[in-house]
Amino acid sequence: MNFDSFVLTASTADLADEPDARDHADAVEYRMDLADDPLAALAEYDGDLSILVTNRADWEGGEAADTPARLDALCSAVENEAVEAVDVELQTLDDGDGQRVVEHAHDNGASVVVSTHDFEVTPDRETLEDWLSRASSVGDVGKVAVTAHSPDDVLDLLAATRSRTVAGETVATMAMGEAGRHSRAVAPLYGSRIGYAPVDPADATAPGQYDLATLSDLVAKLEGR
Repeated sequence: MNFDSFVLTASTADLADEPDARDHADAVEYRMDLADDPLAALAEYDGDLSILVTNRADWEGGEAADTPARLDALCSAVENEAVEAVDVELQTLDDGDGQRVVEHAHDNGASVVVSTHDFEVTPDRETLEDWLSRASSVGDVGKVAVTAHSPDDVLDLLAATRSRTVAGETVATMAMGEAGRHSRAVAPLYGSRIGYAPVDPADATAPGQYDLATLSDLVAKLEGR
């Protein structure tokens, strides 16, 4: 998956949503951890949009038990030709067996998004830049999602996004929660390369997400398209 420019993904646990996403999304983020039989669904997929697969561990906001089977499923998923990117947590690379997912993804021509989430706060700018740099050094995109409680939190995140982008790193950033909601539309102007939004607002997979059509429209207007 090419992250040279902003990629808007439709987040879903049901690949049957893909036709409804085509008018607004560049790709689908398939939440394997929220699906009943994700590998079977991938095998049957015949949609137009390429897929970024996520099998989020329960300790980082997902529903997948952190067992070897979670990473096995990601390795199997990247063998599907429709899967062009995979998400792996930075902590899984630091403390676990995530490197095998990175290597298998690259062997199969898929990009790797290395992510960190904080569902409580927004760390200071130095920490944000450290997370982004470490993630970018081991993956193709370094992703950070934090929880904002004030405009200052969002400013720190945007500053870190801009700093790492200017340094030549490919990053994706967003602030969760109502205080950070606007960051999802604004962050691309500072260098963020991935956005996430549900097709249906009722299916949001993170706090403060816009629905897909709204986020697509906001980003386009801010970029002057």
